[in-house]
Amino acid sequence: MNRFNLGDKVPNFELLSTSGYQYDFESFRNDNKGWHLVIYFRGSWCPVCVEDLKELEKNKSYFEDKEVYFTVVSTDNLDNLNQMVEKHNFTFPVLSDQDLNVLKAYDVFYHNENDPYEDHGSHGEPAYFLTDEEGSLLYQQKQTSPFGRPTTTELRKIVQHIKKNLKA
Repeated sequence: MNRFNLGDKVPNFELLSTSGYQYDFESFRNDNKGWHLVIYFRGSWCPVCVEDLKELEKNKSYFEDKEVYFTVVSTDNLDNLNQMVEKHNFTFPVLSDQDLNVLKAYDVFYHNENDPYEDHGSHGEPAYFLTDEEGSLLYQQKQTSPFGRPTTTELRKIVQHIKKNLKA
């Protein structure tokens, strides 16, 4: 598993998208110049996650005006993710990582059936990775449960703070 320091280049990844295409993070970054927020969430079955994603969708134009683009990843299966995207009209890329490739590459916490408490079976936990135009890490937060992750308002503040204090 990788552990990132600020400034480290994050690995590229390719996953199936709910839009039906093979998503390539590096290509997406090249097509959408700016910063990128990779968000790992528990799954379509998680009401806290879905509410967070709905808030992100409402605030998407704010972030895109600041040239910050979302990519959302889960260990949930593509059928469940498709239903969630259709129900809530999410317009950012939503990807299925059932083989745990991104989870492992980004050192996202994994809740396993054998862990000390039950929590909806096995799944990846919430994680946030903000990168610059080159894919270098500017911010990360990883959780071991559904709670404590940044709100959309806090993500706005994080982006503002980093942009204001970025060394030239």
